[in-house]
Amino acid sequence: MTGRGGAPEPEILTLEEVAHYLRLKPQTIYKWAQEGRIPAAKLGKEWRFRRSVLDAWLDEQMLGKDSGFSHLRNGGGEP
Repeated sequence: MTGRGGAPEPEILTLEEVAHYLRLKPQTIYKWAQEGRIPAAKLGKEWRFRRSVLDAWLDEQMLGKDSGFSHLRNGGGEP
């Protein structure tokens, strides 16, 4: 995956980058990270996130069995 200007997007993201990526407020991401609601690692005083893990987590949130959209997983058909 490449970002603007053809440069590869970083795999490790800061809290602010995750907030921008998910279009949420940084305060929300911080709270979720502290509560363990979003996959994150605290390195010293800073939170870090792996883009591929976030993508898998987001897929699970959107397509999990309790989401109502699990029939869309893996190109599935009707519910």
